[in-house]
Amino acid sequence: MGHLSVLLFLLGALGALAERCEMPQVNSKLVEMLGQRLLPWMDRLSLEELNPSIYVGLRLSSLQAEAKEALYLHSLKVHYQQSLLGSATSDGEDIGDVQVKPTMGQLALYLLALRANWHTHKGQPHTSYYQYGLAILALCVHQKRVHDRVVGKLLYAVEHDQPVHRGHLSVDTAAIAGLAFTCLKRTDLNPEQRERLTLAITTVKEKILNAQTPEGYFGNIYSTPLALQMLMTSSMPNVRLSLVCHKARDALLTSLQGRGFQNVLMLSQLLPVLNHKSYVDLIFPDCLAPRAILEPATETPPQPHVSEAILVGLKVSSFSPPYKYSVPVTAGASLEDVLKEAQGQGFTFGTQASLSGPYLTSVMGKEAGEREFWQLLQENDTPLLQGIADYIPKDGETIELRLVTW
Repeated sequence: MGHLSVLLFLLGALGALAERCEMPQVNSKLVEMLGQRLLPWMDRLSLEELNPSIYVGLRLSSLQAEAKEALYLHSLKVHYQQSLLGSATSDGEDIGDVQVKPTMGQLALYLLALRANWHTHKGQPHTSYYQYGLAILALCVHQKRVHDRVVGKLLYAVEHDQPVHRGHLSVDTAAIAGLAFTCLKRTDLNPEQRERLTLAITTVKEKILNAQTPEGYFGNIYSTPLALQMLMTSSMPNVRLSLVCHKARDALLTSLQGRGFQNVLMLSQLLPVLNHKSYVDLIFPDCLAPRAILEPATETPPQPHVSEAILVGLKVSSFSPPYKYSVPVTAGASLEDVLKEAQGQGFTFGTQASLSGPYLTSVMGKEAGEREFWQLLQENDTPLLQGIADYIPKDGETIELRLVTW
């Protein structure tokens, strides 16, 4: 057998051992239901609720919202252009009608949204690694080169296990970093980093696979869509990726049927997965792919029911003496509703709008400082996976608010 034949045989054998993360076809009605949950958010055009991730998710999905998409993109452009111009002239201060400067993560998603609009346009960073990776990814899909030193910071973080918090891998942060590395490798914008990028991509995938839970999630339900986006970008030798991804897919479908996905950011990250797409596909988007028209869901009249009163406990252990209180609310109230109800009893809190909903910035007058945040905990120090607007406490449950560092 000649050398060429041997080489071809070896390549074929390696290809047979390598599997891709393939997502089986999902029932179109389920996908439509998911898209319908996003539609009401496209009518919310206030500055606090505009979310570029909604637009990106729909454009990478098999669905389209027609005129709503155009209006939403226009609103995003107006908001971000005014914000950037305002922050440039006011040096970050709020003067009159000048808008607050967007975060790096918001700007990165805005750049992804512009790229998704293909029909009209042919050391440690001072931010989280998630936003840092998202910014590199956003610039990469626009094929804008960033300095090797900037890419090197994210590579160093992955090489030295820095996307870790309190001993646990941050799966969504690792996935975003991996998507950024994959984009940089495909575009070859940083040729001096090729070898490190290849190794980092493998490292990220291995970390994600090792984080799969017995239920099938990667980390948890909310980080699984981004993890799947990352795993779908390429094959891995000697790994049964198809079985792993099928398990994750089944877990997600179970959550969908149980209305587990209500957060708009997570919904927008899941839609591309169900269409076999990832953010990396924005490098060369498929502009001719068919997309079904998304119609609003048919509303059914609410069934009359008697509101049940429950008690939810609040505990703030970061003070001496600790704050404890039982808050009466109606069953089905969110944790945010509980916090608001507790205000009448001397409890105070502050929030800030984010792309994944409001998050706590202060409790009882204590602001979270640099590299600090107010963590939400259930019994046995179990971190709450949902935000204050999404989580529905149970009767008799106690939620602890604890100031921690990262």
